[in-house]
Amino acid sequence: MKKGLTVAAVMLMSASLMLSACESENDNNASTNSSNITSDRTKTVKDVKLSLRHTQIKETSKVRLGIFQDVVAKTEAENPGLKISMEGIDEVVNRDQKLKAEMAAGNPPDIFEVFGGADLNLYVKAGRMLDLTPIIEELGIKDKFASLDEFTIDGKVYGLPFGGYSEGVFYNKKMFTELGLQIPKTFDELITLAETVKANGKTPFALAAKDAWVNGMLWNTIMERHVGIASFDKLLTGEAKWTDPDFVAGFADYAKLVDRDYFTRGALGLAYADQGRQFLKGETAMVFTGSWDANRFTSDEAGDLKGNIGYFSFPSIAGGKGDQTSINASYSNGFGFSANLDADQQAAVKQFIKNFFNEEIQKRTLLEDKVLPSMKLSDMSGVDPLISEVLGVMTNASSSWKAFDAIVQPSVGADIGVGLQELIGKVKSPEAVAYAAQTSQDKANAQK
Repeated sequence: MKKGLTVAAVMLMSASLMLSACESENDNNASTNSSNITSDRTKTVKDVKLSLRHTQIKETSKVRLGIFQDVVAKTEAENPGLKISMEGIDEVVNRDQKLKAEMAAGNPPDIFEVFGGADLNLYVKAGRMLDLTPIIEELGIKDKFASLDEFTIDGKVYGLPFGGYSEGVFYNKKMFTELGLQIPKTFDELITLAETVKANGKTPFALAAKDAWVNGMLWNTIMERHVGIASFDKLLTGEAKWTDPDFVAGFADYAKLVDRDYFTRGALGLAYADQGRQFLKGETAMVFTGSWDANRFTSDEAGDLKGNIGYFSFPSIAGGKGDQTSINASYSNGFGFSANLDADQQAAVKQFIKNFFNEEIQKRTLLEDKVLPSMKLSDMSGVDPLISEVLGVMTNASSSWKAFDAIVQPSVGADIGVGLQELIGKVKSPEAVAYAAQTSQDKANAQK
């Protein structure tokens, strides 16, 4: 009996020890699982901060800013602990002053608007830009962009365009009908049209020349008609010069429009927004600008002109060596990211890119902001008629090319802007402006 009790006691003790061991193991597992959960939760809510610099501060940029803000809010909501601080700044100040100074010092914002081409080349050379190639390959969107040319250097992608553009002539259809005007096919026909507009007490072209880049748009196309876009690349190698006869002729034809008073009087004192205002008030027949202004031209601000604005490509110039039916159209404006980002920030950036660069946001941008999509869309329904007209002109163009200031060095682009203002102010001849441009070009080329 004692033996039986002893055996029973041993068995009971063994069971107790086994139970205790199981409980201990369960406790350990629970502790481990709890630790894992805590670890995962800590990882999920880890504080990550990003700064985002944008230039959407104008009244006409509210829609685009709203889209940016929606993407930021979604990215933050999906990533607890992430905080993206947005800062708005004037585009010219950011491009020509603040961002350049930050890049020189090595402390740019984490995410920022940047121009592709010449600007980006400088920043990549300085080692300031994050290589986005592995991110967009992982997300599977590298081949979904219309073009990444202006953001690709040595086969690597350092920025992503958030929209495309084309530059051409927006015109007042009502005025054209009233004055019996037809879309000009040649530069001579444009001169005849402009004389008719002047004779009827209106200004042919709206222009606000206070901001130098505005003047560069129309001039750029006139110059391309004369020399061909490839000649701009040759300026950097010395194979072409601003003082060559074809380049001087481009300055001269722009000056011809100035000298015949085809632009708004007092243009040098007017800020960019004023030229759209002149056009929408019916004071001018045309305005040469980018497709980004289509948002304004299709809004209630257009008044009686809403639905009565058209778009055409600048006409051909006899004897010109460029592509006479081409158009300035590209994907230059985009987001860049700092090379200083740590691993956690890069992970957050990947989520931002995923949320911004997709068909849903691109379609919103096209419909709400009238900005041409930088990514290929499968659905183009609901597009405004004016935007359809812009897209039609782009489709029918024989070729497209990027703006001159995405090709030449930024210092040269800035000096060209000054030269065009001098032409508009009638204080310098085309030859003198060309000479000054070449002096600037020589200096920039020597600094390579």
